[in-house]
Amino acid sequence: MYTLGPEEKASLVMAYLQTGLVRGEIVTRDSVRINTWLRTDSAPDYIHFHNSQWLQASAGTIKSMAYNELLLPVSQLIGFHPVPPTDEPLDYNPREDNRINKPVLVAMGLFMVKGFLRTSAQTDLVTNLQITHSPWLSIYEAEISSPQLPQMPPLQVPMLLVRPMQVVFVPQN
Repeated sequence: MYTLGPEEKASLVMAYLQTGLVRGEIVTRDSVRINTWLRTDSAPDYIHFHNSQWLQASAGTIKSMAYNELLLPVSQLIGFHPVPPTDEPLDYNPREDNRINKPVLVAMGLFMVKGFLRTSAQTDLVTNLQITHSPWLSIYEAEISSPQLPQMPPLQVPMLLVRPMQVVFVPQN
């Protein structure tokens, strides 16, 4: 259990791994934007989850485990987002000149993501990935589903962070 300090907030988040998913509460300062937290200098080395549920694929089966506390190395994350509904602002201005949302399909461990990548109107997905060297990339209007978990309904999130070097991109026209 935890007690929030005067300038802290609790946020329900989902963190994706190559072999599963962790859903739980994290405690951050009030001023932290969860959508961009992992891109900042204040990003932790471990995410400290409270009241967590861990779905893990092992030997062809999916196991569900619950923990009061769980410390997950950020280096193992391949995707991250707040659990909807959320009022977290997106990380871009929709009125930016010469920037558009291009459709993309992302294979993220056990999950498939249909969404949009915000990029230059003159750049294709291949070029964008070649010139973007950020450890995290934003996918917008994301629909997350799992062929491995057909009982899980698709999840709609306004913004998802993915680790581009650990997921697979499929351009969409």
